[in-house]
Amino acid sequence: QLQFVESGGGLVQPGGSLRLSCAAPGISLDDYAIGWFRQAPGKEREAVLCISRGGGTVRYADSVKGRFTISRDNAKKTVYLQMNSLKPEDTAVYYCAARLALCAWSQSDYNYWGKGTQVTVSS
Repeated sequence: QLQFVESGGGLVQPGGSLRLSCAAPGISLDDYAIGWFRQAPGKEREAVLCISRGGGTVRYADSVKGRFTISRDNAKKTVYLQMNSLKPEDTAVYYCAARLALCAWSQSDYNYWGKGTQVTVSS
């Protein structure tokens, strides 16, 4: 069973930046599309971004366009979520998830999940 691990969360002021990482220790991510999801208190988990296996397809939620970017370094077996211009409404637990090959927007399309990392945007 693949286990993904997120890191990089924390407390940041509005307007600040954070970079989250997603990795599966010892496992190559070459064959996997990676999605980032988030769940705010009292809300449903929602898709934020996804990147296809080769990085050629990237999809963004409207709420993060122009602020968040996703990238992958297959040599380092890591996918990154760069979050800039953070807003209080970005506060959530962020999860990475993996599925073979193609980007997907539905949680049910992903086979493997991390346990999440907390991001809090507050002054």
